[in-house]
Amino acid sequence: MAGRLKLVLASGSPRRIDLLNQVGIEPDHLLPVSIDESPKKNELPRNLAKRLAREKAEAAITLAKSDLDLAGTLILAADTVVGVGRRILPKAERIEEAAGCLRLVSGRTHRVYTGVVLVTAKGQIRQRVVETRVRFKRLTHDDIDSYLASGEWQGKAGGYAIQGLAGGFVIRLVGSYTNVVGLPLYETMGLLQAEGFPVHFSWLTRG
Repeated sequence: MAGRLKLVLASGSPRRIDLLNQVGIEPDHLLPVSIDESPKKNELPRNLAKRLAREKAEAAITLAKSDLDLAGTLILAADTVVGVGRRILPKAERIEEAAGCLRLVSGRTHRVYTGVVLVTAKGQIRQRVVETRVRFKRLTHDDIDSYLASGEWQGKAGGYAIQGLAGGFVIRLVGSYTNVVGLPLYETMGLLQAEGFPVHFSWLTRG
């Protein structure tokens, strides 16, 4: 499609790329950014997701300014945070972290927040924060030990991936499933459409 807006994804996350691909959106450029994701003192999970998504977008804006090919593009950034009450669960990098997360969410409802930011072609920032409530069954020692052995938890917010083996732990989910995976598609597509990005273009060439 000649002259269409280009989309930069400020992430290298395979999950977010797959989710966009699921609805026929192929980012024109990937621009992974690295920021300090440490929560501030007394910061709530929802506020953290909102802040980190914006900081990722701002970091991507800075990088994009050094590349003429990225001038006038849309920049999409997101960050997902899992919370139990006011407590923020880590993106588990060590098995002890993942075990602690699983014990906390066992038999109770937790919340998953994703902050989504779209930087428009004119440099304006549009933002959404999406919340999903997820209830896990009461996990047995065997459930936890087996899941930890799978390695699927590595790098995942809250120590699990709902699109994988941990999907079998979910009793109830209220809200967006794709939000829990890492990018709420309904809200993301709405932001893109509002800025004139042709989200349905690839659909017309299928079949």
